[in-house]
Amino acid sequence: MALKPEPTAPFHSVQYVLRVLETVSRHAGGVTDTQIARETGLPTGHLAPLLEMLRREGYVERAADSSGTYVIGDSLVLLGSGAARQQALEAKLQDTLTEIRDSVGAAVYISRYIDGEVKITQYADGPYTPRVNEYVDFRFAAHASAIGKCLLTQLDGDGRREHLARHKITRFTSRTITSESLLFSKLDSQPATVPILDLQEYAVGTVCAAVPLTAGSTVGCLALSLPIEHAHRLRSAADTLNRRAAPVVLSLVL
Repeated sequence: MALKPEPTAPFHSVQYVLRVLETVSRHAGGVTDTQIARETGLPTGHLAPLLEMLRREGYVERAADSSGTYVIGDSLVLLGSGAARQQALEAKLQDTLTEIRDSVGAAVYISRYIDGEVKITQYADGPYTPRVNEYVDFRFAAHASAIGKCLLTQLDGDGRREHLARHKITRFTSRTITSESLLFSKLDSQPATVPILDLQEYAVGTVCAAVPLTAGSTVGCLALSLPIEHAHRLRSAADTLNRRAAPVVLSLVL
């Protein structure tokens, strides 16, 4: 599987977050934001929101001595190792998804491209935020769903063609793109930092959005779905989803 070059959006480039965590970990007694900025080389404008996110997620916290320094938080300590670590990560990720679900008012999903297939690995829904009706397996609908198109944007041309050779383009609704050349053109023109939308291309009555989760060789995305009567909220919900993607990326690589 060949990947496109990694995008450089600040929040989706997890190397910055890992660099901050490594710096805080080296200073058991605490470290100031000024020191973190000096050791990581991150501009203050990027560092401040990163630290805010890491505090919110429990990965770092303020030292108890009121010195204003940062120390490793409980979430990172509790991760442990081995099977317990994996369970802790999944639980942490599920909590994050639930928070995102509540903040965007929509069902949310994590999808990964694993062994050449589109797979939903975790999701958070609820009575007022129902999941999309998967009447056609997402594995066969990458060309039509926001999830699938977001994953395909992260593959190169050969990877996309190989996928569509196995899963032929099929028309699901009147809005479904059935031309491979038109699909590739739209994928190539999609800005890396802008959510991909599905306006009833996969299912009549449902709209969706997805943003890439960039973490090394991982091909993944964070997505949401809304019933058509809430379509007017799609773009604002997608923007919120984009802003909340960083903790999800972090959970995938820790």
